Amino acid sequence: MKITLLKALGTSAVLAVTAAQGAWATECIAPANAGGGWDFTCRQIGKLLFDEKLVAAPVQVTNMAGAGGGLAYSYVVNERSSDEDLIVAASSATTTRLAQNAFGGATADQVRFVGAIAGDPGVIVVAKDSPYMTLKDLVEAIKADPGSVTFAGGSAAGGFDHMKPLQVLKAAGFTDIRKVKYIGVDGGADAITQTIGGHTQAMTGDMSETIGFIKSGEVRALAVLSSERIPGFDIPTAKEQGYDVEAVNWRGLYVPKDISDDAFNLWASRLQAVADSAEWQAVMESNGLASFTLVGDDFQEWVNGVVAQTTEMSKEIGVIQ
Repeated sequence: MKITLLKALGTSAVLAVTAAQGAWATECIAPANAGGGWDFTCRQIGKLLFDEKLVAAPVQVTNMAGAGGGLAYSYVVNERSSDEDLIVAASSATTTRLAQNAFGGATADQVRFVGAIAGDPGVIVVAKDSPYMTLKDLVEAIKADPGSVTFAGGSAAGGFDHMKPLQVLKAAGFTDIRKVKYIGVDGGADAITQTIGGHTQAMTGDMSETIGFIKSGEVRALAVLSSERIPGFDIPTAKEQGYDVEAVNWRGLYVPKDISDDAFNLWASRLQAVADSAEWQAVMESNGLASFTLVGDDFQEWVNGVVAQTTEMSKEIGVIQ
């Protein structure tokens, strides 16, 4: 059953089914510590699900950091595989790790990817007192001495955050990318703290993870990895600085594999309703997010293609064999 059928029914149908289901509380698992992109996804989507009366009770957010999202993935697959009241924050980092077999043999078909409702542009930032004033300064320093710069990111080594600076360096003609130093921690908040504290020289993450630190002046953004500058933020793109790289992290959800098709399509309709709300548009604007909405079966098919493409790219850059 295609989600387009549920889209045609509209929000009123979502509300009717929700009311029939009763007031069971929804849980959203953020597979990282508080403050990162997955936490942001759960809290923002969860708030709007309740505010828009798409669920009958406030959404409970559970932070479950570990193994770059692998702990939560394993927990959902093995312990909650038929729970229709469970949603899990996901992103490009999720599909990257699955493509690289970073979850200990877990595969993308062990859950159902229900939808994405925003694109979170990648960003490279440094501490406010960093000597690197431009992306070129940072790139040239690494080309001269690869060991002089360590990146921190919220994904594991070889994950989506790790790939961002590697793509920039490849675009700059630097080929020995295995020499680039990277530390993966549990979430963007932890990664940016590493850079502010001087433990790493740069942080690679997403706009939603760094926006508060950018606004407060604790970090300086050297580049945003989108096709155009983000409205309201004076951050140059990598492209306009001579590096033809785009890396936009989709933000969305997956659900347990063994829920019914009706439950899957209901979650897709709920997510579509959140995406269509004026409140979500305001959230995207204030957090530097780009429009990207794809839900239901169409999104699942898209994810399958992304996993295949990421596997191929990971082999190309030597992350996997």
